[in-house]
Amino acid sequence: MIWLALGLFALFLFLGGLRAFEQASVTTIKSFFLWLLALGGISLALLLILTGREGIAFGALVLAGPVIWNRFRTTPWASNWTSAFTSAAGTPPPGARGGPMTREEAYQVLGLAAGAGEAEIRAAHHRLMRAAHPDSGGSDWMAARINQARDVLLGPARNRAGRRP
Repeated sequence: MIWLALGLFALFLFLGGLRAFEQASVTTIKSFFLWLLALGGISLALLLILTGREGIAFGALVLAGPVIWNRFRTTPWASNWTSAFTSAAGTPPPGARGGPMTREEAYQVLGLAAGAGEAEIRAAHHRLMRAAHPDSGGSDWMAARINQARDVLLGPARNRAGRRP
């Protein structure tokens, strides 16, 4: 009877997890599986320690330690704790100011010389967004700055398909 109850509970958790994955972003799912992998590795190391194979377990933990630490350091809930040691990913640099972006700043963000043409602006925006997009592991702040620079230089009405206002 207990096994039936545990099986139903596991099925309930599984179906609830599937429902959560329907609305999750790619980054969230990737993060979940990385955490699952890390916790599985720690569980395996604990099992190895309990069965008398401490050398293998500690060796694996030492090799996986930097990966686990990097994964922990970049999670949003841990960024407050780790900010004393490192800069959290996705936060603006210390010298960044708020407010509207000037045209000079926009050219600087896109890495272009003043007076660059529309094609150059679009190419620079596309190139930078491939690297800085949050779904590719980039920061939300940097992606927003790149989009803002494109909007300042091209205007918000022309930012997508080259339409004129």
